[in-house]
Amino acid sequence: MKAVRAKTPRRPALKKPSNPGLKDPVGVYCRVRPLSRPDQECCIEVINETTVQIHPPDGYRIFRNGEYRETQYSFKEVFGTLVVQKELFDVVAKPLVEDLIRGKNGLLFTYGVTGSGKTHTMTGSPGDGGLLPRCLDMIFNSIGPFQAKRFVFKLDDKNGVDVQCEVDALLERQKRDAMPVPKTPSGKRQIDPEFADMINVQDHCKVEEVDEDNVYGVFVSYIEIYNNYIYDLLEEAPFDPIKPKWNNCNTPVRNGDFIPPQSKILREDQNHNMYVTGCTEVEVKSTEEAFEVFWRGQKKRRIANTQLNRESSRSHSVFIIKLAQAPLDADGDNVLQEKEQITLSQLSLVDLAGSERTNRTKAEGNRLREAGNINQSLMTLRTCIEVLRENQMYGTNKMVPYRDSKLTHLFKNYFDGEGKVRMIVCVNPKAEDYEESLQVMRFAEMTQEVEVARPVDRPLCGLTPGRRFRNQAFREELSRKLEMRGGPINGETEEQSVSEMFLQNFPPLPSCELLDVNDDQTLPKLIEVLEKRHKLRQMLSEEFAKNVLAFKTMLQEFDSSVVSKENYIQGKLSEKEKTIAGQKMELERLEKKIKTLEYKIEILEKTATIYEEDKRNLQQELESKSQKLQRQASDKRRLEARLQGMVAETTMKWEKECERRVAAKQLEMQNKLWVKDEKLKQLKAIVTEPKNEKPERPSRERDREKPVQRSVSPSPAPNAPPVRLRHRRSRSAGERWVDHKPPSNLPTETVMQPHVPHAITVAAASEKALAKCDKYMLTHQELASDGEIETKLIKGDVFKTRGGGQAVQFTEIETLKQESPTGRKRRSSPSNPDPPEDAADSEWTDVETRCSVAVEMRAGSALGPGYQHHAQPKRRKP
Repeated sequence: MKAVRAKTPRRPALKKPSNPGLKDPVGVYCRVRPLSRPDQECCIEVINETTVQIHPPDGYRIFRNGEYRETQYSFKEVFGTLVVQKELFDVVAKPLVEDLIRGKNGLLFTYGVTGSGKTHTMTGSPGDGGLLPRCLDMIFNSIGPFQAKRFVFKLDDKNGVDVQCEVDALLERQKRDAMPVPKTPSGKRQIDPEFADMINVQDHCKVEEVDEDNVYGVFVSYIEIYNNYIYDLLEEAPFDPIKPKWNNCNTPVRNGDFIPPQSKILREDQNHNMYVTGCTEVEVKSTEEAFEVFWRGQKKRRIANTQLNRESSRSHSVFIIKLAQAPLDADGDNVLQEKEQITLSQLSLVDLAGSERTNRTKAEGNRLREAGNINQSLMTLRTCIEVLRENQMYGTNKMVPYRDSKLTHLFKNYFDGEGKVRMIVCVNPKAEDYEESLQVMRFAEMTQEVEVARPVDRPLCGLTPGRRFRNQAFREELSRKLEMRGGPINGETEEQSVSEMFLQNFPPLPSCELLDVNDDQTLPKLIEVLEKRHKLRQMLSEEFAKNVLAFKTMLQEFDSSVVSKENYIQGKLSEKEKTIAGQKMELERLEKKIKTLEYKIEILEKTATIYEEDKRNLQQELESKSQKLQRQASDKRRLEARLQGMVAETTMKWEKECERRVAAKQLEMQNKLWVKDEKLKQLKAIVTEPKNEKPERPSRERDREKPVQRSVSPSPAPNAPPVRLRHRRSRSAGERWVDHKPPSNLPTETVMQPHVPHAITVAAASEKALAKCDKYMLTHQELASDGEIETKLIKGDVFKTRGGGQAVQFTEIETLKQESPTGRKRRSSPSNPDPPEDAADSEWTDVETRCSVAVEMRAGSALGPGYQHHAQPKRRKP
């Protein structure tokens, strides 16, 4: 079993700074291509500058069960069939080129079905260049006079760039010039007329604000993603007689000079940016040279003939433009040799292969496999956009599946905040592409909701701006001054010319030959000439001394002026240094404050996230409890309805039973009273009649004719003294009590009444009353099991709490109950006669009678909040 070696953890590298708070949505534009034939049915209509409407064709709604639905989609801008390439470039691609020169990245890709005009939009046609040649022309128009010499910038193998001095760059150029030029088909022929027409852009568009103190270098590369493999279209495949030969259809041939290129690998650099390893990157100095490189790779791109397009792209092509820029030194002559000051920006122009359905393209074999890989990569792109949109809209943190496809893996940095992203949706309005166009529109509308973080501006180098032109102006002025003083002095040759001019001013020497001893003319002439030369030399020496003295005076004056200026400059510099030091301290303070505020903002964001999560949980809990309460309320209503039915049924049953029992009892009591009356009459007759007389039996018939009327209850004697109510003596009469009697209690007519002396009677318990007493009594009434009113006296002790309030602790309960010894029901007023049978408003004091008849709620009742008892009188039998 092999031992698994642990991977060395990668040291985290610093990413490019971006503004997470400032985000821009993905710019999505729509371009509608014209119909190939005027008689074709159109299913897409441009409503206005930002909206298109797509409607099903006539046959489609019949096939779809008569459903006819028009759908409108909105974009950042819509370009109709009559739009020209320049208008599209000015709106979509020109801002990306401006950002490229300012050191920011950009991504522009065309998306659509097969035959919708994606390649035409990106590349163009003869006489009408597309976005790619116009981007190249704008770049070189902007940086043309500021380009560095070839090989000053040198790209490494790790997606970085180095800067070389002029000597190294010169050696590199000489070495490359000495190398033999590889024999390629593109080098044997002249530039194609189509090629020349496509790059012949007469607009001369350029960026207005270009940093003139920088030098620039442009590098281009061209790759394609075919069957989820990356191939370099600029790679020159050498001839190898050993390896088998292959043609464009991936089948071996006997005689050929083409070897299939090796696929490339994606890697991640130190800034976590993705790049293609071993990809050919060519430094170009003009639009023609750059487009020639592109055209050379375009010839190698895989295209095929399908049912939908005669030249259908079978791969995704990516043309990458890298712009390296570095500042000049303080003198404005040479490039600053600091790698940290180099800025490398990138613009990727992507021509996606068209999505297609195999039942329409009739693809088989390799074409079928190519279509499957194309659709799979586009589906992965759509999935990544959907996950990004969901994470941004709903706050989720799902992993974006960039690695599922080479296309999405290569450009994941752009969606993570490394530059602007623009997409051009190309659609064909013909009716046959309705379903594919509908899917494209939905994907484009969803893509607009994804936001990308805005990259920050590059830092300043700190050197004086305008140093390039100041240096050039200084050189021109210096050469002009030297020309005014007699030309420039260039070493020994010019010194000789000056000395020769100086000697020519002297008189010429005569011949010094003495042929005769008596010659007295040669020596006097020589002496005369030498004297003249001596005088001239003295004059020149005196003039030279005067000039030296004047020059010394000028130097002294110049030195004094220089010293004074240096002192002035030193004073100014000290003031500026103090100002800079103060500004640095202020910047440090502001940076610390910014860090503190960022930390606070982060804490507040985390707190807000926690609160939002708690809020969602509480809302869910509230909803569940509300549903539970609704279910309980519905169950309670059903139970109440059921109980009301049972109560009504039971009440009716017991009313009938009570009426039957009362009627039987009344009949029995009438018979007993009649028997007693008879006995009393007989006894009275016996007592009152004389003894010698025979008692006469009263006639029964006469008594029946005159029945004795009796009262329900005997009336009290008129002269009887009133009974004095006896008060129940409290067991704690010496203490102060709070007598709490709710207003809903009914007064009872009992002899013994609860009474506490020196008590504070209240209708509702209050803190003020409890503070004055140490005992508490609550009078509570309820119905007993036999229907009588039962009074309970609930007693308790009052004590103070730590918070300064009062609390009651209940200790005992006294119960007062009233019963009838015979079980006979009493009426509220004993002296009143029997009420008439039709009296409906008479009230009974019998609690059982009242409660067995009805319970009804009425506002303002004396029995409590909304309760009052009513009873119908029992009908007496005649």
